[in-house]
Amino acid sequence: MLAFGWVPKAASILGGEGASGGEVRRRLGGLLGAMAARRQQAGPLASAVGHFLKVSKSYWGGLFACYDVADVPRTNNALEQLFGSQRHHERRASGRKSGSPSLVLRGQARLVAAAASRLRTFTAEDLAGADRAEWARLRAELDERRQRRTQRRRFRKDPDGFLRELEAKLIQSGLPA
Repeated sequence: MLAFGWVPKAASILGGEGASGGEVRRRLGGLLGAMAARRQQAGPLASAVGHFLKVSKSYWGGLFACYDVADVPRTNNALEQLFGSQRHHERRASGRKSGSPSLVLRGQARLVAAAASRLRTFTAEDLAGADRAEWARLRAELDERRQRRTQRRRFRKDPDGFLRELEAKLIQSGLPA
């Protein structure tokens, strides 16, 4: 059957060692185009081919980072191991049985920093070359997330008081200066 030949072809394209992200993107794009054009010839597997095409399209933007950036895990298992290792170290360092709330708030920065620092030691010169504007943007985004979380906690703790405070701020802003 036609569809059964596509599976090892996709696996060989994605599993190619030493290929660049652009090369893998081009080759897989060609295969997916052929699959889309001949989907109806797959018979009872046409819906499975359609699902594979849909999922591939949804992941397309981030699918090839592992070919261009060294040390980015290629498989879900390797990525899960990276995240699990970080969770283990976080729990061990904090003494908590579950993840810390700060990991939820600042995870996008902390996880990348933890993973990168395991790969090599960073010097002051490395840090001095960082994009300060991007750092400031990330800090502002993380601070905004922290403030929203704080407001949700205050609302859960005392909904009436929280709403009274909001109404007072609204009335205050509507008054002439």
